[in-house]
Amino acid sequence: MAHHQREHSVETIRRNSEVMGALRKLMVVNRGEIAIRVFRTAHELSMRTVAIFSHEDRLSMHRYKADESYQIAEVGECTPVGAYLSQDRIVQIAKERGVSMIHPGYGFLSENADFARKVQAAGITFIGPDPDVIDSLGDKTKARAIAMECGVPVVPGTPGPVSDYTDAQAFVKEYGLPIIIKAAMGGGGRGMRVVREEADLEDAFSRAKSEALAAFGDGTVFIERFLDKPRHIEVQLLADRAGNVVHLFERDCSVQRRHQKVVEIAPAKNLDNTVREAILNDAVKIAKFVKYKNAGTAEFLVDTQNRHYFIEVNPRIQVEHTITEEITGIDIVAAQIQIAAGALLPQLGLAQQRIRQRGFAIQCRITTEDPELNFQPDTGKIEVYRSSGGNGVRLDGGAGYAGAIITPHYDSLLVKCTCSGSTYEVARRKIVRALVEFRIRGVKTNIPFLQRLLTHDTFMNGNCWTTFIDDTPDLFRLVQYQNRAQRLLGYLGNVVVNGSQIKGQVGEPSYKHEIEVPQLVANGQPVDVTTPPTEGWRKILVDQGPEAFAKAVRAYPGVLIMDTTWRDAHQSLLATRVRTVDLLRIAPATAHALNNAFSLECWGGATFDVAMRFLYEDPWDRLIALRKAVPNVPFQMLLRGANAVGYTSYPDNVVYDFCEKAVKAGMDVFRIFDSLNYVENMKLGIDAVKKAGGVVEASVCYTGDVSNPKKTKYDLKYYLDLTQELVDQGIHILGIKDMAGLLKPEAAKLLIGSIRERFPDLPIHVHTHDTAGTGVASMMAAAAAGADVIDVAIDSMSGMTSQPAMGALVAGLEQTNLGTGIRMEDVQALNSYWEQCRMLYSCFEANVKSADSGVYDHEMPGGQYTNLMFQAQQLGLGTQWKQIKKAYEEANLLCGDLVKVTPSSKVVGDFAQFMVSNNLSGADVREKAKSLSFPTSVVEFFQGYLGQPYGGFPEPLRSDIIRNQPRIDGRPGASLPALDLVKLKEELMEQYGKSVRDYDVISAALYPKVFAEYRDIVSQYGDLSKVPTRYFLCKPEIGEEFQVEIEEGKTLIIKLLAVGPINNTGKRDVYFELNGEARVVGITDTNAAVEHVTREKANSSKPGDVPAPMSGVVVEVRAKAGTHIKAGDPVCVLSAMKMETIVSAPVSGLVEEVPIAEGDSLSSGDLVARIVKDSE
Repeated sequence: MAHHQREHSVETIRRNSEVMGALRKLMVVNRGEIAIRVFRTAHELSMRTVAIFSHEDRLSMHRYKADESYQIAEVGECTPVGAYLSQDRIVQIAKERGVSMIHPGYGFLSENADFARKVQAAGITFIGPDPDVIDSLGDKTKARAIAMECGVPVVPGTPGPVSDYTDAQAFVKEYGLPIIIKAAMGGGGRGMRVVREEADLEDAFSRAKSEALAAFGDGTVFIERFLDKPRHIEVQLLADRAGNVVHLFERDCSVQRRHQKVVEIAPAKNLDNTVREAILNDAVKIAKFVKYKNAGTAEFLVDTQNRHYFIEVNPRIQVEHTITEEITGIDIVAAQIQIAAGALLPQLGLAQQRIRQRGFAIQCRITTEDPELNFQPDTGKIEVYRSSGGNGVRLDGGAGYAGAIITPHYDSLLVKCTCSGSTYEVARRKIVRALVEFRIRGVKTNIPFLQRLLTHDTFMNGNCWTTFIDDTPDLFRLVQYQNRAQRLLGYLGNVVVNGSQIKGQVGEPSYKHEIEVPQLVANGQPVDVTTPPTEGWRKILVDQGPEAFAKAVRAYPGVLIMDTTWRDAHQSLLATRVRTVDLLRIAPATAHALNNAFSLECWGGATFDVAMRFLYEDPWDRLIALRKAVPNVPFQMLLRGANAVGYTSYPDNVVYDFCEKAVKAGMDVFRIFDSLNYVENMKLGIDAVKKAGGVVEASVCYTGDVSNPKKTKYDLKYYLDLTQELVDQGIHILGIKDMAGLLKPEAAKLLIGSIRERFPDLPIHVHTHDTAGTGVASMMAAAAAGADVIDVAIDSMSGMTSQPAMGALVAGLEQTNLGTGIRMEDVQALNSYWEQCRMLYSCFEANVKSADSGVYDHEMPGGQYTNLMFQAQQLGLGTQWKQIKKAYEEANLLCGDLVKVTPSSKVVGDFAQFMVSNNLSGADVREKAKSLSFPTSVVEFFQGYLGQPYGGFPEPLRSDIIRNQPRIDGRPGASLPALDLVKLKEELMEQYGKSVRDYDVISAALYPKVFAEYRDIVSQYGDLSKVPTRYFLCKPEIGEEFQVEIEEGKTLIIKLLAVGPINNTGKRDVYFELNGEARVVGITDTNAAVEHVTREKANSSKPGDVPAPMSGVVVEVRAKAGTHIKAGDPVCVLSAMKMETIVSAPVSGLVEEVPIAEGDSLSSGDLVARIVKDSE
């Protein structure tokens, strides 16, 4: 049985179908895709194949596609490119391994006549022209002479090689500019330079010679007159030893960059038939004249007057031979091998009259280059590789697979994608489709550029020229790829390796299951919540406007509620960490259950910056999404007067623009307040909201105790006078904002009753915190005294530092004439969701277990209470919480007994922590104020940056704290110049692309640093708002499968498979399964102590720091430490994938250090030199 199995092996199949006789073993002296391409045809001819490889290519795919493979040289013996140029070593390997034929591919030794002679001398068949023909045609200067002898037109150029710069000068003097300098040997864009200015001639000449020597082992160059906007047309030739020559028609290779072909088309579209025939005939004429044998390509330029000029003959296979194969059906590589073995064209059925072309074919070269960085070659590990396919799609690849390492040593070609169709347009559409199907992650590719190119009108019409890419900057409006799945895995992998990085999180959630969304029931039947209700208070607002809305609220016979669960409740209990995804899950049910609610507080205040800062979400996206889910209940937000949703004053136009955008995104009611009750600050917010079309709810911040005659600063008269000032501003609704929970039942009765008596038509909206435990009683009293709206939170999110319980208020008012219109069973249904949700966010609980009636003494706002407790723990003051509360009382008095709400509450809190950490009493502060270094917030408060406190600033403390710093004695933002939002948008678009919205501009205006950091996170990980909270906050279990819906109809199924060990760079590989495919992400383990060599990065804020513009190898260092350099002078020369780049000095000055040497490998951004800039 075993013998039977051996007989049916690949080898026996080949032996039974031999067509090559004694020539049975073929070596490809090349690498990558062309090596694999030749192997495939050789296998079809029943030949055994041999690969060679450099040490750097030891993991390259081409060595595994061959039957045998051998390393060319030991480590360190050759450079990566030099290995493939080691003629003697390669021939020795071929002889030792019994190789019959050698195919050189393209590049490397493919046009080296000496190598061909050595192969033949070793008794091995060289697949290509005779060495003498390679000499005559491979050298472009000799080829020109041959063409001229044949009567074929050529571009004016030097009669022979140019080795001296003075010869180049002489040519320019005779023929003028522009000119092109070309390597006499080789092609592919290396060793080519176009010179348009005489000042650039010497450097371009030197660089062309250097590149030619590095790429081809021969630094000889020649010079031609440069033609503007020509087409590049080439003819595929096949010839045999008997002098038979056929052409396989032409290819249009005009789409180039740096003389490197990017897209090729066969046949050439829009080429005049007379010109086509002339080119084909001239190509055959030259081949016959030199007695050409094997495959070759004659290349021509066609100018705008339809005149054609011979350029050269490439005596080898071309990269783009695939498109000719697709339109003719002829395997050019098979023909090469068989011609080299002695076959004649007629024996192969290759007579000119029998060769036909059908349709069109287009080839794109997909490379690992970043078109947004001037096609800088990218290196690294391919993390994801999913290719295209289907009818008419051909792929020729060499390094395209997941896990492949892309190095800077070789060409950046990843895969060639060739598509054929019956017409040019069919082929074009097919290749556009094919490129869309590719998914390549881990390295940048030129696919976005190719897609833009293929859909440009000029390309679609088939009218490109050789400098089309350089002449068309519009091509760089690239197709944007989101790369969502791989970036998301990067975040999940980071959580797996390093744990959650969300600030304020302690441990993991106590609830790690899917949260069950409740089913609402009405009249014994389930309510369909998939269709949002249309009835609700927002309908009145939308249909009739803010004034009519306010009148309707005032006329309502009962008491309306505002639910704070979506903002203040989770700010007070869970550090504002509840995410949009969890709000959206309950939103449809909420829209039905609370359709008679006055509003849902869901935005503004701390939620705005926290969304970006800690949750990596866009606050505008949250508002827009919630608005779509709940169209019937008004939304309410917190607006800090002139501070908008920030903690400082902004230019007036920013506040106006913010309010306008908020209304546009779906906001309705604006609770406008000032942390000091400073009406001048509030006026700006009131006017901005009015102009935006929102409901103006101007709020009085409550402090003190109006029912206590001993508390005289903030007495009843103070609040009535303040209300009058606000009413005079034309507000729609009055808010009473009791942020610390100081409003006792008797005080509520007195305050609300007095306001109602003075202002009978004014809607009153009361807000409190339940810190002391009297919240429900106080709100019941407020309702009885004439309040129209009271704030509550869903039961499981209520109490303590949050708002009073919704269920308690609804039930308490249900049997009175002040009913809320909310059903208790609906409250309980929503409560079941939030009970689970609170456990999901348990890792943000402040561990406040009970009410604290001490709030009547320290007067700390509910939201601040929990936040300050957390901050104290982070500062190492957690055990001194009692002292901090006491110090908070003292700090408040030092500030003059303030109204305390963000940001004034932050001032008092910072002051208190400063006092405790420095062991200072109030008396100590007064005594030492002139010498103490106070927190910035405290200093800025005393300067007047928050506005003017009621009763003024305490002196001499104010003067002692601010000393010589400026004082502000009016509205802080009044003197601020308008912010140029148009210019800001332009700057953001330059940084983040054209996807920047007007909403983003306002976010950046309010929180520039936070917005930039948020965008950095999005750039790294993508849109994290879609990730279920369970996996956003903690890692999944090994083998656990979960889903992430990244958009409607697109769901990622993810499973964590394994976590690898730490490697020598301090990273761990994290293995996932994504939609059934294996994915790997490398994550730096921040807990690992790893030593590895790192290069200093250039500091972008220092103009004299010179960064490496790309990854590459230093081939020459020009600058020296201690010398003076001028801006624009070369610092060094970098080579990446055979393309040299000069790194120039950005400024003039003294070179302080040059921390590089020839041969060093650099990464993009590494410090190349440090220059001390000359003084102006």
